[in-house]
Amino acid sequence: MEQMFDKFFDSIANLFGGGDSIPWCDRDVIHGCEKEVAEANKGDSDELKSESIMRLSWALVHSKQPEDVQRGIAMLEASLANTGSPLHQREKLYLLAVGYYRTAEYSNSRHLVEQCLEIAPDWRQALTLKKTVEDRIAKEGLIGIGITASAVGLIAAGIVAALVRR
Repeated sequence: MEQMFDKFFDSIANLFGGGDSIPWCDRDVIHGCEKEVAEANKGDSDELKSESIMRLSWALVHSKQPEDVQRGIAMLEASLANTGSPLHQREKLYLLAVGYYRTAEYSNSRHLVEQCLEIAPDWRQALTLKKTVEDRIAKEGLIGIGITASAVGLIAAGIVAALVRR
């Protein structure tokens, strides 16, 4: 019986808490990436600059801090136009999709991950993110329906109570 309750409460926690498998990144990693970008900007290698900026973008969109995620999104959007190879474009689109997922902009995230899958249809990371986004959209819809049903029930109860008093 206790196991049944534990499973029930775990499923409720996943419903409201997320339960996704996208990794998080802490501030120390972000600071290390920022130092790496600063060092790369002192050098002559454009490839080294690009790689260090990609690592920083990855760290930012995987941060728990909303301002970091927004900064990562802005960096990726700014660099997307300068992307030459389909592989780099795929990576940037994926990271943008992660950033939008983290900011609860699920439709933008789904659109971007679908663009990734047009470039690489069998890419497991993108397929996993797409499922995660679609699951979140479905959960948000269920929560919205539940809230609406509760509100309608309360209004109906109030109307019934008012009619009974008369």
